[in-house]
Amino acid sequence: MSEKKKKQVPLRLSEKLYNAIAAWAEDDFRSVNGQIEYLLTECVRQRKKNGKYVSEHLDEPLDIDIE
Repeated sequence: MSEKKKKQVPLRLSEKLYNAIAAWAEDDFRSVNGQIEYLLTECVRQRKKNGKYVSEHLDEPLDIDIE
């Protein structure tokens, strides 16, 4: 049986983005790390599916207003 190893990656997020992901993770009963991994996996699947990124504006700063 092969053991799947996961890479550790340092990640810096703005406080707003972290809080948004943390709230979403709580809603989905996941850890923040699990939520980030889930979201990245879905983005990769979507790209493989249609050959396009989820958004054409990935490099633009997020304007998140959560309160």
